[in-house]
Amino acid sequence: MCTSIVVNKKKTIVGWNLDLLDMEHRVRVGEHGVYIEINDAAEGWMPLFGANDRGDFVGMPTCWPYDAASEPAPGQTDVVHLDIDLLLQKKTFDEIREIAAVGKACSIPGVTFMPALSDVHGNVLYIIPGKGYCYKEKPVYSVMTNFSPFKMDREKHPWMGWDRYQKAVEMLEETDDDFSVEECFRILQTVAQTVCPTVVSMVFDVSEMTVYWCENRDYENIQKVRFSR
Repeated sequence: MCTSIVVNKKKTIVGWNLDLLDMEHRVRVGEHGVYIEINDAAEGWMPLFGANDRGDFVGMPTCWPYDAASEPAPGQTDVVHLDIDLLLQKKTFDEIREIAAVGKACSIPGVTFMPALSDVHGNVLYIIPGKGYCYKEKPVYSVMTNFSPFKMDREKHPWMGWDRYQKAVEMLEETDDDFSVEECFRILQTVAQTVCPTVVSMVFDVSEMTVYWCENRDYENIQKVRFSR
């Protein structure tokens, strides 16, 4: 479960709820980014989500229900490592888009991950392994939860997040051109989860190059970092 929001009004603002069950996480401030890392038994701490000082943001909801079409195939690259490469600035947003466009992006065995990526200009790229990708050039707003944008609500699953998607869209429809970091947190708080709990809520004010976050739904204690470049 997770919720990704990108808004382009007077400012470009990105919001992200990481909903995570039975996995260890941490938020790490690096020289060129703020990373939400997951402790993987084989790989160790992996920077899978967050923002960098180039203006990219990386989220990655899990698709429910799982889609066997996302399984790895020869010549493909899994989206987990594509996300890390974007976040750590080893690849550009456009390079990731090109990989998705030629069908070379897959997920990992048994799980369908869907990268929700945005760049400094507010452009949005959703990759749905096995199905394709969606590119949106600086949309007024865009929301992704845990269902494929190609299928919408045609396939039901308890964790697909259709209710979260609708609520976020409803709230975004009511916002004006002065959409703020505080409003973004208000939406994230509204769609936060407790069964598969929201462990990090993060907002990236791209226009100000400032990242804000809180952990475990503690919206009274928000931290922030402003990138120097």
